[in-house]
Amino acid sequence: MSKLLEYLNTLDKDADALDAHKSGAKSAMTNFGLTAEEQDAVLSGDKNTVAGLLGISADDVPAIDTTETAY
Repeated sequence: MSKLLEYLNTLDKDADALDAHKSGAKSAMTNFGLTAEEQDAVLSGDKNTVAGLLGISADDVPAIDTTETAY
C-alpha cells in the first residue's frame, strides 16, 4: 500500500490523526512520511492529482476538502 493511501485511510479511521491533519496538515503529513509531491496533491484538494499518484480513477478518491478534511 502506498504511503499516501495509508495516510488517507488513517485519516478516515483515526480521529486523532484527523485532528492533527486539520490543525497542521503539512506537519502531520511530513511526520507520516509523505513526499512533498504527495503533500502538495492533498493540499491542492484536486482529486485527479491524488488519483494520479495513487494510480486509481478520480471517482475512487473521496472528496478532498482542505479546510474540513473528510476522507
